[in-house]
Amino acid sequence: MHIETRGAGPDLVLLHGWAMHSGVFEALAQRLASRYTLHLVDLPGHGHGRDSTVPLALEPVVEALVARVPRALWAGWSLGGLFALHAAATRPHAVARLAMLCASPRFVRGEDWRLGMSPEIFRGFALGLRQDWRATLDRFIALEAFGSDDARHEMRVLREEVFARGQPAAHVLADGLELLETADLRPALQTLAMPTLWLAGRRDRLVDPRAMREAAAQVPRAEVVVVEHAGHAPFLTHADEVAAALDAFARDAGQAPR
Repeated sequence: MHIETRGAGPDLVLLHGWAMHSGVFEALAQRLASRYTLHLVDLPGHGHGRDSTVPLALEPVVEALVARVPRALWAGWSLGGLFALHAAATRPHAVARLAMLCASPRFVRGEDWRLGMSPEIFRGFALGLRQDWRATLDRFIALEAFGSDDARHEMRVLREEVFARGQPAAHVLADGLELLETADLRPALQTLAMPTLWLAGRRDRLVDPRAMREAAAQVPRAEVVVVEHAGHAPFLTHADEVAAALDAFARDAGQAPR
């Protein structure tokens, strides 16, 4: 995997979402680098990590990351939230605090989880990847931006970023969708000992803010922040609010930024 380290201060790991790379966090990184040491990760098959041999699966990715980054606040967006949550549950010595950015322990709907996305939507994306993967990516990006009060800007940035570091590996896109469809980390929630932040976009159409509230209610030390006019990528449209929420979370958790 490719990890870019920049800035100064307490360590903060940022994990991007499906089909993206760490460049999507640039606006947020510019606001945080003067106060944190940022570890910007390109997951296997994505961005500068396109040729990584690490499988895009929870355990191998987390094992590889923990070996390379110091104990830190881990912040995961969307798919990245699954890796951050798995790391917090299985390697609490490495995760000082956990921030879930528009991320849920289970992304798809089930009999006992009514707030997830429809499984049929994910199957449609999987079929679309085999038929026209570029059009499928564009459909997913449209869903990510939908609902935001600045959806056009958000969609434009996401479309620019998705290929800014080359094309994501096709088989990894399929692996990522399967992970989003099948992963269920809810049993880990009650075991989390570190402080957690659940940051949602009120208008998010991929991860329902109510799902994040429900997940946070099962965590011993949880704080929920909702960005009122944001969609699925609030760090693009409301970077100042997201940075302020991370600062407040780090301060309340006893490790204030510089």
